Amino acid sequence: MNPGSRVAIVTGAGTGIGRAAALALIKDGYRVVLAGRRPEPLTEVLVRGEHPENCLVVPTDVSDPDSVKALFDETVARFGRVDLLFNNAGVGAPAVALEDLTQAQWKYVVDINLTGMFFCLQQAFRVMKSQTPRGGRIINNGSISATTPRPNSIAYTATKHAVMGMTKAASLDGRKHDIAVGQIDVGNAATEMVQRMTAGIEQANGEIAIEPVMDVNIVGQSVLYMANLPLEANVMFHTVMATKMPFAGRG
Repeated sequence: MNPGSRVAIVTGAGTGIGRAAALALIKDGYRVVLAGRRPEPLTEVLVRGEHPENCLVVPTDVSDPDSVKALFDETVARFGRVDLLFNNAGVGAPAVALEDLTQAQWKYVVDINLTGMFFCLQQAFRVMKSQTPRGGRIINNGSISATTPRPNSIAYTATKHAVMGMTKAASLDGRKHDIAVGQIDVGNAATEMVQRMTAGIEQANGEIAIEPVMDVNIVGQSVLYMANLPLEANVMFHTVMATKMPFAGRG
């Protein structure tokens, strides 16, 4: 199946990594459904894309299962199938000591980063296993926090560690349905979420350091590479990061 006949859903498509991935997919000829909580940024992506006629904007709250179901129902009604889900929507919590994190702050991160990602994964499975041709690909946004935490990031880190387990389990469960599930772990892409890196951020030893960042469009190209693999192949974990950021080694 060539990219021009494939249908992709991108959650969190209005900003950052989601926007970069959506634009890369649109440029490659995918029909792309842009999902996110705020319609205005989604519409901006629609306008910026090279083929707006191949796009659909669906405001979506991934933490609401009914909203997620409506997203997939609208996609199938418009385009007939779902070949790719970039399960990207995510949020962070304030960088405070874990004992000072409120229950509401914890729940907000878990509801979107973990439960919301599961709702999208679940709906994708339901559509992909019953469509013809059968199957599809799901790419979860894990973050390098799926393996290595930053100071004062327990909610974000816990959810991203859980995403890694969800990717492994879904990859196993998807085999019999021709559904390939993988994960992209991104470090310091230049988005709104990581602007604080360029002003200095706390390191493991307590020091404040400015960290290198990379062009977010590099991540968009990484998602596109994973998306365009044939279903007989799967990149289960793909790490793309600013080369000189502190990650490997001791910090």
